[in-house]
Amino acid sequence: MGPSKLALYGGKPVRDSYLPYGRQWVTDDDINSVIKVLKGDYLTTGPLVPKFEEAIAEYVGADYAVAFSSGTSALHAACFAAEIGKGDEVIVSPITFVASANCVLYQGATPVFADIDPKTYNIDPNQIESKITSKTKAIIPVDFTGQAVDMDNIKKIADRYGLHIIEDAAHALGSEYKGRKIGSLADMTEFSFHPVKPITAGEGGVITTDNEEFYKKLQLFRSHGITKNKKDFFDSDGPWYYEQQALGYNYRITDIQCALGLNQLNHISKFLYRRRKIADRYNQAFCGMQEVNIPFEAEYSNSGWHLYILRLNMNLLQADRKDIFEALQAENIGVNVHYIPVYYHPYYKKLGYKKGLCPNAEKLYEDMITLPLFPKMTDQDVEDVIAAVKKVIGYFRKQV
Repeated sequence: MGPSKLALYGGKPVRDSYLPYGRQWVTDDDINSVIKVLKGDYLTTGPLVPKFEEAIAEYVGADYAVAFSSGTSALHAACFAAEIGKGDEVIVSPITFVASANCVLYQGATPVFADIDPKTYNIDPNQIESKITSKTKAIIPVDFTGQAVDMDNIKKIADRYGLHIIEDAAHALGSEYKGRKIGSLADMTEFSFHPVKPITAGEGGVITTDNEEFYKKLQLFRSHGITKNKKDFFDSDGPWYYEQQALGYNYRITDIQCALGLNQLNHISKFLYRRRKIADRYNQAFCGMQEVNIPFEAEYSNSGWHLYILRLNMNLLQADRKDIFEALQAENIGVNVHYIPVYYHPYYKKLGYKKGLCPNAEKLYEDMITLPLFPKMTDQDVEDVIAAVKKVIGYFRKQV
């Protein structure tokens, strides 16, 4: 074993303070933009909501954007707009947060998990096609870690079978596919504004689309299924009149959130630049270590690097992933694991899903660790992560 005593066993940690895996960067001008709303007339659905939507649509190159209270509610709305319902099946990736599949269940449909490409960790188009049945209604590919999915091949499959594509790009605002920003490639694309995402609105999400029919359904769904647009009324009793035309939800976003989101959008170029610089430094530091694999990025993708996944070669280590995870945590490096395969969760087991569905995803889960990566990390923070990984891996390296 290596000479450095791990903090886990009483040695001195690499860092004195804990470094989380992700964290928001909120500036004074972000704060002032929120204060301005708090002092104004509108706190909830006011003028900043459409302004934020227009800014997001313009940024990604889409015709429309509809903002929601969360990325999850945005995905739910997209499933509603695509008329996914009982008896339908939707193909999803197993390596994602549960919301990517839960949104299908919310509509009474069935998630069908297709395995990942072992290099990109994104859903494998060949596996998608093998899962299609007469019940398949849509595909929800996930731009995992910010890397673009193989959209051209997914589109070919969708066109062949008449399926909708709802792209879960919660990790990927600002990422690119073949030089185009993600957000105008799928039928509908979802982004998240959770604090660790590329920009934050505290919470919140959005769907971008070029389809006017989807746009109207999304707007309807986020506000109880109610419209106040006279042109859409089936009837009218007077100027006070509004109509519930569908069973929607209160998924509205606030002007407070949109003020923060709008101002954060001004910083996105800086945020993405910093994320990419950190990922480059990690790649440089770890590419020569046999005990780990650095992330692979496909030629068609320009990732925004929401997450940095280090994959362990367990056969070269005299420890398991839990030992390495705990050792890095003890060095005050806030590593994480993204994600537990969705169908491993007890709720999905109750629905009849079992291990063995997606071997590539299951093997990845056993081997991966997420390293800290967020724009506000200093160069010293980055070097601390590198030092801790090398210390821990060196300690557990198998001796030849």
